[in-house]
Amino acid sequence: MRIDLHTHSRVSDGTDTPTSLVMKAHEAGLDVVALTDHDSFGGIPEALEAGKRIGVKVLCGIELSTEHDGRSVHLLGYGCDPFDRALNEELGRIRFGRTDRLPAMVERLTEAGLPITMDDVMTAAHGAPAVGRPHVADALVAKGYVEDRDEAFAKWLGDGKPGYVHRYAVPLERGIDLVHAAKGVAVIAHPWGRGNREVLPAPYLESLVRSHGLEGIEVDHPDHDEDTRSLLFEMGARLGLVRTGSSDYHGTGKKNHPLGANVTRPSAYRDLIGRIRRRGGVV
Repeated sequence: MRIDLHTHSRVSDGTDTPTSLVMKAHEAGLDVVALTDHDSFGGIPEALEAGKRIGVKVLCGIELSTEHDGRSVHLLGYGCDPFDRALNEELGRIRFGRTDRLPAMVERLTEAGLPITMDDVMTAAHGAPAVGRPHVADALVAKGYVEDRDEAFAKWLGDGKPGYVHRYAVPLERGIDLVHAAKGVAVIAHPWGRGNREVLPAPYLESLVRSHGLEGIEVDHPDHDEDTRSLLFEMGARLGLVRTGSSDYHGTGKKNHPLGANVTRPSAYRDLIGRIRRRGGVV
């Protein structure tokens, strides 16, 4: 069984429709795929229907934008009730924070010599409910200012770069609590990738397990080297965490993240499903 538990569709910052993503998952030989769009459940109904037709199990997921000590941390929620009121209210605030900063980003980029408009960004977003920096990057690509999203973030949109503007994100501890209240299971995405090891050191992760019931960490991820994977796997075993693997697929939006690039062990998947069922979540 091949299982990829972290993917994105056009509903957030991926480039495939939910249906196309599920079709490509089937072509890649995946048996299970989790759709985990940023801060939105909008693609789940379409993905579930496509999975039934195509023969791929689709797990309901989300990637929640959280922060700790002023740094971004991505939290995966699996099996959440997509209609949970408290979670959806917070998701609305997060999405508003994403879009509310866009005019300032556009203004900063224009002042820096890369004139773009909000119309350019919204065109690049293709109607996505969660519009953010990746769509600004796509607008820069469309204008010919940069070659791809990677260059856009490295030069213009990353933290501290000329086009960066801070936005609202929920505190990590509250994010975990919201996932649990929605009957889901909380797993931290790529915890030691993208320079986050100093933000999420082992003692702090252990404290999240004790104080907030954190259930899992993403171990096998394209942003983790082999030493990091080994350390996270061993720590996760010691703490009794589900240890997942995934591609973090974004279609053409991310290089070197093909579907199935990393997979979750069937035993870890069964553990995850068991935890969702015990919470009464959506399997």
